[in-house]
Amino acid sequence: SIMLAHKQAHGCRPGQAAVPLTVERCRPQRMVSLAAPAASVRLSREACAPSVAAVVAPRRSVVRCRASQDGAGIGASTVPDGSVSVVLLAGGVGKRMGAAIPKQYLPLKGQPIATYSLQTLARMREVCEVIIVCDPSWRELFQKLMPGLPSTMVFKWALPGAERQDSVYSGLQQVQADSHLVAVHDSARPLVTAADCSRCFLDGWQVGAAVLGVPVKPTIKEVDASGLVVKTLQRSKLWEVQTPQVIRTSLLREGFELVRAKGLEVTDDVSIIEALGRPVRVTPGSYTNIKVTTPDDMFVAEKFMEETESKQQVAA
Repeated sequence: SIMLAHKQAHGCRPGQAAVPLTVERCRPQRMVSLAAPAASVRLSREACAPSVAAVVAPRRSVVRCRASQDGAGIGASTVPDGSVSVVLLAGGVGKRMGAAIPKQYLPLKGQPIATYSLQTLARMREVCEVIIVCDPSWRELFQKLMPGLPSTMVFKWALPGAERQDSVYSGLQQVQADSHLVAVHDSARPLVTAADCSRCFLDGWQVGAAVLGVPVKPTIKEVDASGLVVKTLQRSKLWEVQTPQVIRTSLLREGFELVRAKGLEVTDDVSIIEALGRPVRVTPGSYTNIKVTTPDDMFVAEKFMEETESKQQVAA
């Protein structure tokens, strides 16, 4: 999606100190919570009762993410360890790919697309849990990789909804109550880097909401229903947004209350925060963080990966 955004980032309020966030380290015990089968959730234009969301098994090992008071992150230079809950969206159908299975499960250089970002995010020090939103029939694909990920990471499951915002809401129901930030990521973006994620986490910590994005390269024109040009948009103010989209947990919950009350339909997560009238910062990302939606995207992603591997070999 394309959003209007000034390149100048929102400034932090002066004189406001950051409140420390205390993190208790998880016991060295892996927890893989299996959700019982349940019907898909639906949020758009109707109330969503929490009982409809996927149910997880009792937790055996939990990283407690004690959230600081609202606005406490302003001025902070780093995001504390274990303060981010990741909602990994992997429930899409992927009609544009024209494949027999959803696009996020197609093999990319021998590995399912959806598992690349899982490995990247689960190894980040800021992340305390990953909620995977997917159809139960695909859980085994993720479970095979979990033994190779940090033993302190908590994994949970949630069911996908009819629309993207429904899936996000479903995942949000599994987020720890004391989590400070929620990072929503499309599993069809396998090439996101930990460095870009860390910068977006920090912007979300400081501002309350942030999203990775890149300046638009081509000229964009607004046209009317008959195909005539209305105006040429100012390219210097146009950004293409990506994921993750990082939002303060309490703010995202407040935003979904508004979505439910007004029956709003949104195509990305920070739009919910915009609807609240709250600021959203665009964190400069990378053009390689593409969303794989067509066969051509698969080819481009493979080339990006080969270039990265080549650079790593040269550096070594």
